[in-house]
Amino acid sequence: MGSVCLVGAGPGGVDALTMGAARALANADVVVYDDLGGSSEDVLALATKANAEFVSVGKRGGSAKSWTQSDICELLVELARSGKRVARLKGGCPSVFARVSDEIAALRKHGVHTTMIPGISSALSAPLSVGIPLTDRELGRHFSVTSAHDPNSIDFAAFAGIDTCVFLMVGRTLPIVVESLTREGNKSPTTPCCVIRNGMQPDERSWFGSLRDIVEKTSGESLSPCILVVGNVVTLA
Repeated sequence: MGSVCLVGAGPGGVDALTMGAARALANADVVVYDDLGGSSEDVLALATKANAEFVSVGKRGGSAKSWTQSDICELLVELARSGKRVARLKGGCPSVFARVSDEIAALRKHGVHTTMIPGISSALSAPLSVGIPLTDRELGRHFSVTSAHDPNSIDFAAFAGIDTCVFLMVGRTLPIVVESLTREGNKSPTTPCCVIRNGMQPDERSWFGSLRDIVEKTSGESLSPCILVVGNVVTLA
């Protein structure tokens, strides 16, 4: 029986990897990796074991040809049961909206030894890359991180008392999120906010504004993958 290490790749590039992630890649017989953007080549080059195999299971864009989560789980089990040491490389941190619980459950069900190495989530790295700290003694006492992939499932009223709100996967749902925050979340239209696309990447771009005008400012732009930061800490950038 082999093993699987669930590894956080961070926001992209080798500079954002942990030493633990680099060691896991160096020791892997097989690297099963997500779509890591333009920086994947340098990261994958850290898998230096002779005859190391690479399997891309990226799901970005919701393409019908993408791997399903159940297929990925079956692949990990199959590789481990064949005696392989697997590095399952996931974008950001495995614990943040990365379907890691599905993979852990499948591996445990089949008795596969599993370890986890955290990574830097884009929820933390992208704001900091443009100069936004998520907390501040006066402006940001707490923050939330939410997936905006399905805004209809979000209780926006819960954000009324939260100083800083971070939304991941908001590229296609930005207008809905902004409207819901003002209508249901009791956020003022003048609340500062920022949209950050490809945070910490060479082609990073950001748009600053308020809930009143951020949709207009990003109109016509290709936003995915991006995050939205809402709160007065944005003024510290």
